[in-house]
Amino acid sequence: MSTFQLEIQLVAAVVAAACALPGTFLMLRRMAMMSDAISHAILPGIVIGFFLTGNLSSPLLIVGGAATGLLTVVLVEWIRKTNRVREDAAIGLVFSTLFALGVVLIARFAGDIHLDTDAVLLGELAFVPFDRLTIRGHDLGPQALYTTAIVGLITLNFILLFYKELKLATFDSALCATLGFLPGVLHYILMGFISMTAVVAFDAVGSILVIALMVGPPVNAYLITNHFGRVILYSVLLSIIAAITGYWVAYLLDASIAGCMAVMVGIQFTILFCISPQQGLLATWKRKRYQKWQFAMKMLVIHIMQHENTPEAERECHIDHLQDHLAWEKTFAEGVVSRAVSKKLLRLAGEYLKLTPSGRELAREAIVNS
Repeated sequence: MSTFQLEIQLVAAVVAAACALPGTFLMLRRMAMMSDAISHAILPGIVIGFFLTGNLSSPLLIVGGAATGLLTVVLVEWIRKTNRVREDAAIGLVFSTLFALGVVLIARFAGDIHLDTDAVLLGELAFVPFDRLTIRGHDLGPQALYTTAIVGLITLNFILLFYKELKLATFDSALCATLGFLPGVLHYILMGFISMTAVVAFDAVGSILVIALMVGPPVNAYLITNHFGRVILYSVLLSIIAAITGYWVAYLLDASIAGCMAVMVGIQFTILFCISPQQGLLATWKRKRYQKWQFAMKMLVIHIMQHENTPEAERECHIDHLQDHLAWEKTFAEGVVSRAVSKKLLRLAGEYLKLTPSGRELAREAIVNS
């Protein structure tokens, strides 16, 4: 593996982790589409920052992008609070307008520089190693690695420092305000970090991958666990895995690196959506299947208890009669009886069913709770 390949993967991993950290809060606050709005709306701020400095590497571009990102959040909140436009419509209106403004500014005033709409949308990680950070003649590596790492570390420190406050503001902003923690201030600071992250990741991976990395890994992590801290940790790990595997898939297919990374995020979701231990399709199917058998066994023990020691007991407690009285198919009825016997809820007396003490207790509890 060449040095360039290693640098590309390192930058991809750092960008993925930096995006996943604040993206977790967007997902938990049900504001996932705000990442789409911010990652597009920062474009005019970047362009204006370039016009003021004439340097694509200037820190002012980060400031300008973060400012327009915050402006996006403020405008969306303001429009939503008018109660005339829904939040999703407000997001679509604001980010499309600001993004289009950035595209117009590029097309009209920046046509002769390396700042184009293709790079804005898709980025190109393969070119990251060519933009080096050099200090006093010493080559320190790709510049994107340092800018993204710095923003990512600042974001991480903010999350660690205000972990309890952010957790409280995320799940109960009213209680957070009552306790005097200023959830509104925390919200806008968090949005500022999201904007800065989107700016520094912008040139390397483009806005499409920024969206995928801010939304996808946190959603995938949430499929694994509901624990707040673990969701943050798992989202970072999953984003790094998607970044590295996406690079090698792109290498093998000779395809877009950013595109393959986004695809790997989607593949992660598909796999976890199927096999997640709590919320996956397989777990849901097993849970429903278990509940189905449990309900059927409760119906069976109630049926036996209601008819035992009655003149109809000989007929009602016969195995073959279950198909008529409970409208069960023969195979299903045999399965319910087999499970009830194995759990010692019933015992067989020839072809007749008798309740055990455990079965009688279950039947009484089911009747009381019904």
